[in-house]
Amino acid sequence: MTFVGWIQIILFCAIVVALVTPLGWYMTAVFNGERTFLSPVLRPVEAGLYWMGGVDEKREQHWLTYTVAMLLFHVGGFLVLYAVLRLQAFLPLNPADQSAVAPDLSFNTAISFITNTNWQNYGGESTLSYLTQMIGLTHQNFLSAATGIALAVALIRGFSRSSMRTIGNFWVDVTRCTLYVLLPICVVYTLFLVWQGIPQTLGAYVDATTLEGAKQTIAVGPVASQVAIKMLGTNGGGFFNANASHPFENPTALSNFIQMISIFALGAGLTNVFGRMVGNQKQGWAILAVMGVLFIAGVAITYGAEASGTSMMADLGLTGGNMEGKEVRFGIVASSLFAVITTAASCGAVNAMHDSFTAIGGMIPLINMQLGEIIIGGVGAGLYGMLLFVVLAIFVAGLMVGRTPEYVGKKIESREVKMAMLAILVLPLMYLGWTAVAVVLPSAVASMANAGPHGFSEVLYAFTSATGNNGSAFGGLTGNTFFYNLTLASSMFVGRFFMIVPAMALAGSLAAKKSIPASAGTLPTTGGLFVGLVVGVILIIGGLTFFPALALGPIVEHLAMSAHTLF
Repeated sequence: MTFVGWIQIILFCAIVVALVTPLGWYMTAVFNGERTFLSPVLRPVEAGLYWMGGVDEKREQHWLTYTVAMLLFHVGGFLVLYAVLRLQAFLPLNPADQSAVAPDLSFNTAISFITNTNWQNYGGESTLSYLTQMIGLTHQNFLSAATGIALAVALIRGFSRSSMRTIGNFWVDVTRCTLYVLLPICVVYTLFLVWQGIPQTLGAYVDATTLEGAKQTIAVGPVASQVAIKMLGTNGGGFFNANASHPFENPTALSNFIQMISIFALGAGLTNVFGRMVGNQKQGWAILAVMGVLFIAGVAITYGAEASGTSMMADLGLTGGNMEGKEVRFGIVASSLFAVITTAASCGAVNAMHDSFTAIGGMIPLINMQLGEIIIGGVGAGLYGMLLFVVLAIFVAGLMVGRTPEYVGKKIESREVKMAMLAILVLPLMYLGWTAVAVVLPSAVASMANAGPHGFSEVLYAFTSATGNNGSAFGGLTGNTFFYNLTLASSMFVGRFFMIVPAMALAGSLAAKKSIPASAGTLPTTGGLFVGLVVGVILIIGGLTFFPALALGPIVEHLAMSAHTLF
């Protein structure tokens, strides 16, 4: 580790924190229906969309109606995307004459993009047409991100409202998020990426002659517009197979730094939205502090492991850290930081090969995902995931002092705790269950490129990534098989929607409760004690439900390498 490396990490954190307040202020105004500087231009468009959709923007929905609307919205998105993938060969804007995508791969991809996972069992430039990339994938990148933010705002309303049966209107929240938040930022962001050297064209692939005289086809396309929303919306699905390590997706150190900031920006800003809506911004800063403690710890461990390398590398004379699988233009610090960011934020974009990280360096991305990606998390999803742990932490504190727990003026009772636990326990059920099946089923084992502990880690990482709606991979697993296409799709679906439904039930339950004033026995929830309590509960629950399987592969792998050195 170097001083310059830590300066990069500190600068990244400082910029993210600086963006929290302005983004929080703006998003609060948007979701409260207040006038913003974009209203003169976008308000007529917003009203027109409501008129065409038959939506009454002043009519709010019960939590169940809100949730059903969200589910039906995604059913429609799945059908459209699946149809586009299957009919790709007959649709326009296909200069490379890409054929139709296979049924099982189309099913996996459609589920992947409507759940904001963006797991890809294919190479984008060799599989998908421009139209599919735009109307299929980029379109869902916007809508799945907007859905996550809308759901987080709905849960925030549950905490901030009193004696109400409604938590907002799903159609209004998704429309406002897309129009006022995602689209304006992405327009500016796309122009920046084009300036950095990312292609944005509908022209055909380029044929070039190499220095050796060979012919090479260089894939291009409408890349910049997809990269912008893939990062801002924590989607992660790459236009190219190499994702953010490809020079046409991430050409410079500056583009890499801005992409990392954009992954965290909205998720961090939503903590401020929470504080503003509950009437105490310190509540939002306390939640961000919990996220920050876990994030910095993860960065320090990963950066330390990758900068130190391994004893086996040292024996071979390979000093200076582990550069295997990393781009020279980014180096160890930017690759390590990116890996922690993308798995903390449920993004899944990668600028290095996680499969080539050291055993301990690769363990931190697994930890981030198996904790539910609550460290900033996916836009919206990270906040409502963190609030579930906050509910449990408050409940534990109430048990310790022998009184009904309270949080921001709401009593936390058995119904709320049950909903929180139900949402959290869904995750290990999927990735542990499917991993157990995959490591004994012969056809699934055949997809593993490595035997032993690392092969186990590859399978565990895949199902963890899918269940956590992340989308990154260790890369040593052949996922485009009938078994993995279906099982990973089921993991993505359950990991997204089986967590959302209990969270929305929690929102409805809280909104219906009366607000109670703080008393002498109320636990302060804005200080260091509360931050430490929540961090402790997260790690304890993680240790009980996630750590055994999480650590088994990487730790055995680490011990195996140590034994090789000793003996």
